[in-house]
Amino acid sequence: MDDVTARRGLDGLFGLRLRRRASIAWLPNDEPPQVVAHRGSSEKKAEHTLAAYVSALDEGADALECDVRLTADGHLVCMHDRRIERTSNGRGAVATLQLQQLEELDWESWKQPWIGLDDEADQPDPRGSSILTLERLLDVVRDYDRRVEVAIETKHPTRFAGLVERRLVELLDRYGWARPRRGTTSPARIMSFSWMSLRRCLELAPTLQTVYLMDRVPLRFRDGSLPLGASAAGPSIEIIRAHPEYVAKVHRTGNHVHVWTVNNPVDVELCAALGVDAVITDKPAETMRLLQERSD
Repeated sequence: MDDVTARRGLDGLFGLRLRRRASIAWLPNDEPPQVVAHRGSSEKKAEHTLAAYVSALDEGADALECDVRLTADGHLVCMHDRRIERTSNGRGAVATLQLQQLEELDWESWKQPWIGLDDEADQPDPRGSSILTLERLLDVVRDYDRRVEVAIETKHPTRFAGLVERRLVELLDRYGWARPRRGTTSPARIMSFSWMSLRRCLELAPTLQTVYLMDRVPLRFRDGSLPLGASAAGPSIEIIRAHPEYVAKVHRTGNHVHVWTVNNPVDVELCAALGVDAVITDKPAETMRLLQERSD
């Protein structure tokens, strides 16, 4: 099936709902970029752990970013890789393991191998050593003493296909975040490199904000337009370095630009100067400081 035929078929499937969603795109503003903690404060703490996210919030991050995958028994966990070897002391694919099996593993020592070796002060932090479910992370976002947003990236391909999006929207519904009341916005938004994943979420919850992630900009979207129903472009920092004019093109269509992964002070300055709407960073404290110094 060619791209044109596929797009017509999907447009027919999702129909008017997505056309209506496209008409309420965000408008760019002159505020500093929102600082989004990439997998938590992941330069300092083991990524996707509760300790990393609490640290990011304490550092003042405006929003948290996480990747989600589905376990064999149907739980959404915060996890980037398909397999668990890099960030735990276990082996296997997330999709083949049950939550209880993942909870028995150590998710911190790969980042801080000295923990627990020398003195009692360096014992593992339970918030850092355990697998983090998306539900637990959403509890933290809901209960924090200021508004915090969460950007949830669905990882594809996966053997579970559309079940990931159904479980995600069901969970957001439990918090009242999948279908916010008129006049309010959900603190949650969905991101993905898979446009089919975003379409599934929009079919289930048409008012959710969606970010179309890109490591290259497809030819048909180089004018700043986005796939039908998308709320924001999510280009890599490499795209922005090579094509800084892309930010203005997206803004002219009435959409936002969320850039990943922005860790270098020069890149933070570039994004701020271009007026991007959000920077996703492993270093939320440093990025917040740089943006504050710039505005003083």
